[in-house]
Amino acid sequence: MAEHGFAVEKTLKALLDEKKYRTLKDILITMNPADIAAVFEELDEERLPVLFRLLPKEPAAEVFAELEPESQELLIRGFSDAELREVIEELYVDDAADLVEEMPANVVKRILAQTDPQTRKEINEILRFPENSAGSIMTTEYVSLRPSMTIAEAITRIRRTGVDKETIYTCYVTHERKLLGFVSVKDMLLAGDDETLIRDLMDTNVISVNTLTDQEEVAQMLSKYNFLALPVVDNDNRMVGIVTFDDAMDVLQEEATEDIEIMGGMTPSDKSYIRSTPLDIYRHRIPWLMLLMVSATFTGMIITGFESRLAAQVVLTAFIPMLMDTGGNSGSQSSVTVIRALSLGELEFSDIVAVIWKEIRTAVLCGVTLAILCFGKILLVDRLLLNNPDVTVMTAAVVCIALAVTVLIAKIIGCSLPMIARKLGFDPAVMASPFITTIVDALSLLVYFGIASSLLF
Repeated sequence: MAEHGFAVEKTLKALLDEKKYRTLKDILITMNPADIAAVFEELDEERLPVLFRLLPKEPAAEVFAELEPESQELLIRGFSDAELREVIEELYVDDAADLVEEMPANVVKRILAQTDPQTRKEINEILRFPENSAGSIMTTEYVSLRPSMTIAEAITRIRRTGVDKETIYTCYVTHERKLLGFVSVKDMLLAGDDETLIRDLMDTNVISVNTLTDQEEVAQMLSKYNFLALPVVDNDNRMVGIVTFDDAMDVLQEEATEDIEIMGGMTPSDKSYIRSTPLDIYRHRIPWLMLLMVSATFTGMIITGFESRLAAQVVLTAFIPMLMDTGGNSGSQSSVTVIRALSLGELEFSDIVAVIWKEIRTAVLCGVTLAILCFGKILLVDRLLLNNPDVTVMTAAVVCIALAVTVLIAKIIGCSLPMIARKLGFDPAVMASPFITTIVDALSLLVYFGIASSLLF
């Protein structure tokens, strides 16, 4: 796929250099807008406006909506007022709202100046909702039908107004903006009698979301019910818009990316990796690195506190990395599993006791298995093959007991902290590795040295 995109890009550049604009246009109109946008993203600033102007009006708006904000800003700065007005008119309202939200103030001022009053009002309505809410990602362009309409009248209305709607497959039945039900175009086409009233055909069991519902919850509902769109209502059950499945996919991608970045010890970034400069990446990584570096000093303090006993049993030092790594990995396994379940709505805070009990049983199985394997490895490899007389059976026992206890503690911490974080209103991903790893490292050392102090000294 990447090779194909590179070949298309190379072909377009060659045709552009030869000024074969008609051939270029013929190629572009056969391509999907998302594929055109992907190619455009790789073009330099001089070529991008030239190629964009070859596109017909409607495909141009679709391609524009797919472009990254940086490319959109570049094009806007090169547009005449008439060109900008044409693009804005062809954009869906939610895409126009996203554009206004992403652009610098001076560009926004120019965009709004070329937007008709009704569209400007709808954009402002979307922008007034809190970030990451259903209202902020919805579109106000949907098909609304009256319950007293016949199927023939409804289809006529769809034909007349549907061209400007984001989706026409699902139509919503309203009375004075109150959401009463929905009906699909399929139901209308297969009803048989064009005089059937919409109220007799509509489904009144409507699943909707409030304008303030979290966008991730909205995306999960669309996925759960396999809807093409989900109606958005206000506190009085008045319909204000719809969230479509493509917007939900974008939300899920953004949320997954954000969780991965946080779990990896970075602050989330709005830019793609390719478009991020080293300075951008530095800004997102250095705060976490500094925090984790400072928190790791506790590990050093623990080792320093047991320095005299380590001097008497130097061989214990060799097993510290294994214990810390195993503990960190065990905690990460539990935290990632629980965070995933929380994000899918499979777990609630009320399940914490059941989750901890399940992880305890899992930890016992994992800990005992690892301890047995570790005991055999220490005696066979460290004592016999490496011929280390300081490695005794009691030393192996201390390490293996500490290993089993560390796995138990790590899994309890790994499963409980994300759930506690969610309960307190924090992102559970914050409690994933490497944060949990740092906590487990300190506790594993305390356990190790505690057991060693009891059995060896």
